[in-house]
Amino acid sequence: MRRRQFIALLGGAAVAWPVTARAQQAAMPVVGFLRSSARADAPHLLTALRLGLKQAGFVEGQNVIIEERYADNQQIRLSALVGELVRQPAGVIIANTAAAFAAKGITNSVPILFATGSDPIRDGLVGSLNRPGGNLTGVVFSSGVLGAKRLETFRQFVPKATKIAVLVNPDNLETEAERNEIISAAKAIGVELVIADVHREPEIDEALNSFTAHGANALLVGSAAFLNSYRSKIVTLATHYKLPSCFSLREPVASGGLISYGSSITDAYRQIGVYAGRVLKGEKVANLPVMQSSKFELVINLKTAKLLGLEFHPQLLATADEVIE
Repeated sequence: MRRRQFIALLGGAAVAWPVTARAQQAAMPVVGFLRSSARADAPHLLTALRLGLKQAGFVEGQNVIIEERYADNQQIRLSALVGELVRQPAGVIIANTAAAFAAKGITNSVPILFATGSDPIRDGLVGSLNRPGGNLTGVVFSSGVLGAKRLETFRQFVPKATKIAVLVNPDNLETEAERNEIISAAKAIGVELVIADVHREPEIDEALNSFTAHGANALLVGSAAFLNSYRSKIVTLATHYKLPSCFSLREPVASGGLISYGSSITDAYRQIGVYAGRVLKGEKVANLPVMQSSKFELVINLKTAKLLGLEFHPQLLATADEVIE
C-alpha cells in the first residue's frame, strides 16, 4: 500500500511540475515584437533586441518572454496582431513605423517603443522628442533624411554613372522627404534619375527591367521596411542586370549589394531593448525621450565590386567602416 501511495505521489508530482513551470512562465513579463514585414527580416534585429534586454537585466526564457508577430507586408493584418499582443498581455510592444501606428490606434495604455527611420514628430507618433508623453517613445535611426548624403557617397564609388535608377516604396512615411532630397542632390551633382515606385513584389521585377531599358547604370534603393524585406531579390536582380547598388542598411550589402550608408538598425534595436527593460522595471514611457541612433556606417562589398569590374582607390576604401571581402 505504501509503495502504491508513493507511486501515486510521484505521479501527482510529475503532473504538478509542468503546471508550476507554466505558472512561472506566465508570471514573466512579455515583450511584444511586432513588424509590418516578414519574419525572415528579423533574426538580426531580435539578436540586437536580446542584447539590449540583457544589458537591462532581462534574459529571454529566464525572466522575460518575447512574443513575435509579423504582418508579412500586409498592413491590413497589423490591427489584429496588435490585439493579440494586448490580450497576451504584453508589458511593452516594440514596433517598426507602420506597426507603431497600428498599435497607437488600438491602445493608449500598453507602452509602445518604435524604431523608425522617419521623423516621429512630423509623422505624428509623438509630440516632442524630449518629453513624448502618452504611451509611445523609441529610437530614430536616420535613413530617409540621409537620401542626399547617400547619393553623394554612392557617386564617389561609381563616378561614371550618369543615370541612376531609384527604387522607392511610396507607402513608406519617409519616402516623400527622401525622394525630394535625392532629386535635389542629383541636380546639384549633374546626375539624371530614373525613379520607380513599387508597392508589391512583382513590381520590383518590372522596375529593374525598366531601369536597364532606360539606360540606368547604377541603382539607389530607398529606405523602407518593404524594400528591405525584399533585399535578397533586389540584390539578385541588380547583379543580373550588372547594376552597382546602394542601400540605406548594411544587411543588403552582406547579401551581395555593393555599398550602404546609414544608421545601424541593429544598434537601434539594441537601444530599444535597453528601453524595454527600463519600462518593464517601471519607468514611464512618457518620460523617456526619443533617442537618436548615433552609429552611422559605410559598408562596402569588395566581392560584389570585383564581380561588377569595379576598382576603388585605397583612400576611398579607407573611409569605410566595414569592408566585406
